[in-house]
Amino acid sequence: MKRLFFAFVFLASIFAFSCKEKTPLEMKQITLVMAEVNPPDSITGQMDAAFKEKVEELSNGKMIIDLQCSAILGDESQVIKVLMSSDSSIQLARVSASLASYGGKKSKLITIPYTFSNAEHFWKFAESDIAKEILDEPYKLGLGVKGICYGEEGFRHFFSTTPINSIYDMKNQKVRVSNAKIMQDLVKSLGGIPIEVKFTELYAKMQVSDVNMAEQPASNYYTNSFYKVAPYMILDGHNLGAVQILINSVVWNSLNEKQKSIIMEAGKYASQKCKSIAFASESNTLSKLRSEGAIIIDVKDKSQWQNACKSMIEESSKEYPDLYQNILDLNR
Repeated sequence: MKRLFFAFVFLASIFAFSCKEKTPLEMKQITLVMAEVNPPDSITGQMDAAFKEKVEELSNGKMIIDLQCSAILGDESQVIKVLMSSDSSIQLARVSASLASYGGKKSKLITIPYTFSNAEHFWKFAESDIAKEILDEPYKLGLGVKGICYGEEGFRHFFSTTPINSIYDMKNQKVRVSNAKIMQDLVKSLGGIPIEVKFTELYAKMQVSDVNMAEQPASNYYTNSFYKVAPYMILDGHNLGAVQILINSVVWNSLNEKQKSIIMEAGKYASQKCKSIAFASESNTLSKLRSEGAIIIDVKDKSQWQNACKSMIEESSKEYPDLYQNILDLNR
């Protein structure tokens, strides 16, 4: 009887040890801080919420996404710099699609003016192997981040503190841009004067006329109340507001395969959520803006705008002409 008892204890101890050794990493509670510059009710805020929801659902609550919206953790450039560091206090972020200013090369192609003819064209790209290639580039280059998925905020348009009815009203206007060279080149091509201003400072700068114009998707123009200080918007649609979710490379490398799978699956879910929201968003948003008193001018023929940008489009795509052509060809 004693032998049976000791045998049972021995086998139980082996089983317990075996279970301990095989306990998967995903069973440990982890919290990942995620940064978002826009408000929670913006398209990207809702995209982030969908990502958070799916990660926590698939991990049975073992992976928590601490989502911080409304630029609480800094503007986009500040967030990206922190995210790219090896010991980052931010593990995830929703940012613009291009990392050209931070060492990414191929992602610049996405922000070239008039690349995407319509939203359907963009989503053909976002769900293609070309998108995966561009998303993976910063990780392969060792920039400190890995792309998870794409989303979009709608086409970007110029808005102004003074009336804007055509391309000629761009001339000599002080136009807010980010630190992305391609946006600075765009404004110059259209006759404006690019002024680099942090997104978090834009509202105040427009109030005191440090800048006269800026550009954002209609959704951001509305949710950030820019129409209150710059009530004129022209629907030039110079490019699509493509965005992406990034994860810090050190954090990514620390995850096991199950956790990585959850992150990527949640990314697909968030991307599709964004797609469904964005498709219905712009017309509804424009109606709300008009009811708030904003003056919205449509552009029926964009050929003047496209022709003005022809040289900078060729210059911006010359490093990867074949890849750029492949993106354009997705609209066929």
